[in-house]
Amino acid sequence: MTAIVDIKDLRVEYRKGALGQGPKVAVDGLNLRVHQGEVFGFLGPNGAGKTTTMNVLLGFVNATSGTACLFGVNVNEPIARQRIGYLPELTYYYKFLTAEELLRFYARVFGIPRAETDKRIDELLKLVELQDARKRPIKSYSKGMQQRVGLAQALINDPDLLILDEPTSGLDPIGRMKVREIIQRLKNKGKTVFFSSHELGEVETVCDRVAILHQGKLVVEGRVDELVAKYQTNLEQVFLKVVGYQPAQV
Repeated sequence: MTAIVDIKDLRVEYRKGALGQGPKVAVDGLNLRVHQGEVFGFLGPNGAGKTTTMNVLLGFVNATSGTACLFGVNVNEPIARQRIGYLPELTYYYKFLTAEELLRFYARVFGIPRAETDKRIDELLKLVELQDARKRPIKSYSKGMQQRVGLAQALINDPDLLILDEPTSGLDPIGRMKVREIIQRLKNKGKTVFFSSHELGEVETVCDRVAILHQGKLVVEGRVDELVAKYQTNLEQVFLKVVGYQPAQV
């Protein structure tokens, strides 16, 4: 299968500010491949190195050593990122804009022709179920609606790879369900989705494969159904076991 994301021996260190402290290792020897058409869950406790890895893929952070490639091109080359869409965990938009105006702005950033822009906006607003709210200012949207317009923004350039950082964070059950449905529709279209999440029930439902990081290292990788069968429990309990969580004695 084609490797859309190919990470080899990736290491990222941050310098410590205090005198006498060595560098902090955020990612330590990570090897990972994500294939075309997969929905891939990137999991780990806070501080495990998930966001740092995503930032390397996005060109926001330089690797200390190792390599990361998108579509066979090193992420240090700007062309590697032309075919991706990105939704950060914390989004900020000009909330006086409507969803339609926001998408039109990003279409201009990508240089998409006007005729194609109109068609793409219609398709995306239908995909994220915001066609009836397209003329309303974003400031009037619920958290779930704002997250969905963020997904539409990430898709405006018709990317082959979508990178999502905690796409269901802070959403109610209905909001999480809608995001899950959107991810499934993207998979059905042959898109590759790479996302981090702490909502392990959602991950278990929607992902083909997952990787679990702990303290910068990859501790488990595999198909969700195989991991659940191997450990004979659900994904949340698999996660707790492999990161060494010990419940407090009551």
